[in-house]
Amino acid sequence: SNSTAVIFHALAHPLEIAKSHQNLGVILADSGGVNAILITAAFALGFMAKQFGLPPMVGFLLAGFVLRAFGFQGDATLSEIAGFGITLLLFTIGLKLKITELGRPVVWAGTSIHLAATMLLIAAACMLMGSLGVPLFDQLDFRGCLLIGFALSFSSTVFAIKAFDERAEIATRHASTAIAILIMQDIVAVAFLSLTAGAWPSPWTLALLAVPLVKKLLFSLLLRVGHGELLLLLGFVLPLAGYGLFTLLGLKGDLGALAMGMLLATHPKAGELAKSLFGFKDIFLVAFFLEIGLTQGLTLSAVAATAILILLLAVKMVAYFFVFTGFRFRARPAFLATLGLSNFSEFGLIVGAVAASAGWLDGQWLVVFALLLAVSFVAAAPLNTHASALYTKSKKTLARAERKSRLPEDMPLATDDAEVVIFGMGRIGVSAYDTIASEEKVPVIGVDSCPEKVRRSREAGRSVILGDGTDEEFWERLCVQTHISRALIATANHRANVQIAQHLRARGYNGTIASLARFSDEAAELSELGVDAVFNIYDEAGVAFAEHAARERLLKTKPTQPPEPLLVLERASA
Repeated sequence: SNSTAVIFHALAHPLEIAKSHQNLGVILADSGGVNAILITAAFALGFMAKQFGLPPMVGFLLAGFVLRAFGFQGDATLSEIAGFGITLLLFTIGLKLKITELGRPVVWAGTSIHLAATMLLIAAACMLMGSLGVPLFDQLDFRGCLLIGFALSFSSTVFAIKAFDERAEIATRHASTAIAILIMQDIVAVAFLSLTAGAWPSPWTLALLAVPLVKKLLFSLLLRVGHGELLLLLGFVLPLAGYGLFTLLGLKGDLGALAMGMLLATHPKAGELAKSLFGFKDIFLVAFFLEIGLTQGLTLSAVAATAILILLLAVKMVAYFFVFTGFRFRARPAFLATLGLSNFSEFGLIVGAVAASAGWLDGQWLVVFALLLAVSFVAAAPLNTHASALYTKSKKTLARAERKSRLPEDMPLATDDAEVVIFGMGRIGVSAYDTIASEEKVPVIGVDSCPEKVRRSREAGRSVILGDGTDEEFWERLCVQTHISRALIATANHRANVQIAQHLRARGYNGTIASLARFSDEAAELSELGVDAVFNIYDEAGVAFAEHAARERLLKTKPTQPPEPLLVLERASA
């Protein structure tokens, strides 16, 4: 193809290409190979970032900057794909978010306190730099300084969700609180965009009050589509419907996708729908990170302004931490939530675009906001990767900020008379709980970090406590009785399973430990940690299925028909 010929020409004549590298993007675009180059560059730099312990998203951002240096530019298609990735992300967030979360004081009051404090501190720093004659800052007036402080007070929803998900904390209390704060920030963003655009929501916006009336219809639709491709397509249709409805009413379309997800959050299939969209969401978000890097070029003054303002990221982090501890969070969840929010937001680019078009800020501030977003991601990525280790090292210092009074969720826990403890009350954990309780008639207790799963299990009559098995302080609060003979680890994250097994053995637990695994290397790692029984979900599902079928046939076999082959199977499984 033409694009292949161009690539080979570049390899054969590197000096010639280097002299005119800015035309390379145009050449490849004309040859039809630009999409292949974008995807390949994103993969290559994303892979390199992962090898250095950074999230692939950092590599995607760097790919955008590198490609722009070679003359590539984003087009309308890339922008649309990136926008749909954000829409899909907000929809999946809504599927996991309960509206009651937004009514908690730590969410609405904490958001207000943090936004005001951070905005004023950053604005003051910008005014100081302006008084010293620093380029770009010296052109700012008071309104411009406030705008920059406002833009940089927000945190990235995309980064936070990815960080919490990779740390297996997405269902924890501190992660759900942090996500709820991000939602409140989005609501403030909608108000700002409405005011600056001079366009108020349509009077028909009041019609949204009737949306819950169609909730039953949507629930029925979710039940009827089944579990295959129709469910996946519905996952694309619903956020787009919410987006379109809110846009027609003069509201931010992305909030419509979020609202649609929240409307369905209480449905039993909400989790299944979110899982079916997970991979597609990540693919679409690659375009989002590429687009940021392709948007703006670099200048020396923009780089200098970025180097100054990135230092203020510490101000945001300190403010978040004290907001959480001020609302009686323990130091560890406050610290982990803070790390997830320790970045700047894509909303800064939107503020910059609005302010630049209105003449309130110089266009170079768009470049500064894009650089700050990328650099904050790079800086925050290793912090989130090593979050637990960082907390352990600074535990004594951070604990000084804790309030003396504790939240009900942080009080001491007891296992009572339970003989079996199950970590992870998902479908497998619940099934194991019910089987042991009904067939063995022994007391069982479950542990899960998701408040919603704990609530559902308790309503079903199970004994379940709210706790994070990867949290060292959880083990300090847990009073494990000596009559616990078995510990089953059934979480969906391998890293969490490893940490729970380590905590059990480190505290002198000598009973039986059984754990789930998905792959042979995971099973080997768990065995080396002292796990007595590892159940490989994929490898052993077929064996369990065959044994189940064998037992059922044994029950139906007549006495005159000796089932020797089945007895052999039963003996082998025993």
